[in-house]
Parts: sequence; structure tokens; C-alpha cells
Amino acid sequence: MQSFTLIFITALLLMTLIQVWLSSRHIRHIRAHQDKVPEKFASQISLADHHKAANYTCAKTRAGYPGIFLHTVILLILTLGGGLNALSNFWTDWFTDPIFHGMALIISAFLIIGLAEIPMSYYRTFVIEEQFGFNKMTRGMFFADLVKQATLMLLLGAPLLFGILWLMEKMGENWWLYAWTAWITFNLFLLAIFPTWIAPLFNKFTPLEDAALKTRIEQLLKKCGFKSSGLFVMDGSRRSNHGNAYFTGFGKTKRIVFFDTLLSRLEPAEIEAVLAHELGHFKHRHVIKHIIISFIMSLAFFWLLGYLMNQTWFYESLGVTIDAVPATAMALLLFFLVMPVFTFLFHPISSIFSRKHEFEADAYAAQNASADDLIHALVKLYQDNAATLTPDPLHSTFYDSHPPAAIRVAHLQNQTQ
Repeated sequence: MQSFTLIFITALLLMTLIQVWLSSRHIRHIRAHQDKVPEKFASQISLADHHKAANYTCAKTRAGYPGIFLHTVILLILTLGGGLNALSNFWTDWFTDPIFHGMALIISAFLIIGLAEIPMSYYRTFVIEEQFGFNKMTRGMFFADLVKQATLMLLLGAPLLFGILWLMEKMGENWWLYAWTAWITFNLFLLAIFPTWIAPLFNKFTPLEDAALKTRIEQLLKKCGFKSSGLFVMDGSRRSNHGNAYFTGFGKTKRIVFFDTLLSRLEPAEIEAVLAHELGHFKHRHVIKHIIISFIMSLAFFWLLGYLMNQTWFYESLGVTIDAVPATAMALLLFFLVMPVFTFLFHPISSIFSRKHEFEADAYAAQNASADDLIHALVKLYQDNAATLTPDPLHSTFYDSHPPAAIRVAHLQNQTQ
């Protein structure tokens, strides 16, 4: 028991120190290169914009420090500090049924974590984003979004949680296989309903009205063999000046969505190139591959949970007192709280695969649209979003799902040769 406690504390401390070290490296590297625009971008991005990107990125990175330490402190309080024991004892007076007691325990634990994160989210939105001219949200909108998100989590998450706890209680040793099936079904259901039921709760989506652009996009879709349920413009400017485009949905509910901020900034050929990049993800089945990998990983996690929930040392070494094993809800909660500590060092593997997919999508865009137009679009997006052109290489390798700007542009330029 004591040995696993030591392993947990060591892993948590290591994760915290690595996060702080990577962030500090990132800031130092950006500051060391802030006075000169990289040669590849010197003709398009001014030194003033380069300074803004450096200041913005450093401000966001520094703002992450409190979150790193807060997460560590909360996790220690809930586990070794006896917080989960206190919560469990509190709900024992309210619920005798183990499933409803477990639901109350898990929901209240994540509610505490969520409430603790609100001040940091508020600071990022109304201090950092506002300072650099990106924020368009009002405080009323900010808190309304929080209420909507919490309501959705309860409406969608509570039935799922009830179902999984019921399966853990009633389905014997192989419960984890049934729970995994419920989990993947729920996720596929979310993918299907997100475009038409969830996303419109937060933003307004209107059909693309620009006839010439619509014709151009439809020709590209036909060329690439992609069918969607529509082309939509999202009022992203209500909340932020950042621009983007994305696919959403699953099966027949697939939609192509453009931020209005992106459409106002890019030329038609550049918009086509950005869309061709997104179509590259579709053509190479990146989304499907990601879903399959995540489902395989979740199966392994459910199996591991099935083993750990029957081990007394798992609870006791993490500061939890139980009367008997398995303690289903407590095991589920403990597992999802501590698992990120032990999987943190695998994050670069995910980033590597994601960057590989971005290169593949870029190559597809170069073949079906124009590499030069995609480069111009990317440079505008880097400029408009104040994205740093000089990230710390190690920080980027660890965290970034997209290749650094200089490497990505060089890769695209090779496509034109």
C-alpha cells in the first residue's frame, strides 16, 4: 500500500515539475526570438504582429501556472487529504442506494473541480483575451455558457453515469465489457447529435449565402467525393476574433462549418485551400482512426478498472477508506482522477500522430487545391490569431497537435517543387 502511495506522489510531482519546466522553456524561447520575424514570414508578418504573438503566447502560458498547481493541490486534497472520504460520508446520510450514492459522490467531486477552475477561465477570457483584442464575450454570456454546459452534462452525463454504475453493480466480472459498449455507444450518439442539437445552443449557424464561394466549394467537394448535410457559417465573432473552419457530425449529419471571422479575412482561393486541408483529414480517415484508437484505449482502461476495483490497496494507498471491495463508484472516481497522472508522459505520442495527420492533410490540399493559397491562408491565420512563429521545440513536441509554423510552411513549399 505504501509503495503505491509513493509511486502516486512521485508521478504527480514529476508531472507537475515537467509541466512547469516545459512552460518556462516555452516562454524563454519565445522571448529570445521575439525581436526578429523568421525569414520565411518576414514579408507578410510585421515585427509588431510578431511581438503581439510573443506577448500573447507568453501571457497564456504564464496564466497556466496556477492551473497546474491548483490541479495538483485539489487532487492531493481529494485523495490523500481525505476529501473523497468526506464527500462519501456526507452523501451516505442522503442516499442508501449504492448507485444513487455513487452518482452524488462523482457529480459533486467533479462539480468542486469545475467550480475551482472558473476563476482561471474568467481570467483567460476577460483579462488575457480582452487585453489582446480577441474577446467579444460579455460576462452574461460567459456565465450563461457555464449554466448551459453544466445542464448538458447533467442531462447527458447523468444517465450514462447511472448506466455504467448499474452495470458495475449488476453484471458480474465482465461488467467492464458491457460498460465499454455503453461508453462507445454514447460517444457515437454525441457525434451524431452535436451538429443539430448541441452546437446551436451556443452559436448561430446559417447556410453559406455567398453563391460564388458556395459553387466553388461544392465543386471541390464533388472532386473529393465528400457529401455533407450543408455548408454553414458560425457566428464565432460573438465570442472571439479567432477564426477557424471544421467538420462536425457523423454519417449523414456531417456539416462543414466556417467561422464568420475566417470568411471575412480570407480570399475565396484561400478558403478553398483550407477546406481542402480539412477534406484531407476525411480522405485519410483521420477522424475514424482517432475514434478507433480512442475506443481501443478506453477498452483497456475499463479492463484495468475492472482489476483495480477489486484491490484493497488501490483505495487505501490513495487515502480512501472502504468497508469492502468492490466499491464501484469510488473505484470509478479514483480511476478517472489519478489515471491522467500516469498517462501524462504518453502525451507526445498523441501529438506526433496528430502532426503526422496534419502533414498528410496539407499534402492532400496541395494536390486538390493550391499549396501557395494554403500557405497564404495559414500565415493570415497565424497573424490574426497571434500564434507564435517560434515555439520552443520541446514544448511543441510535447503538446502541439499541429506542426510549428516554419516546419509546416516548409513542408507545403516542398509540395510546389
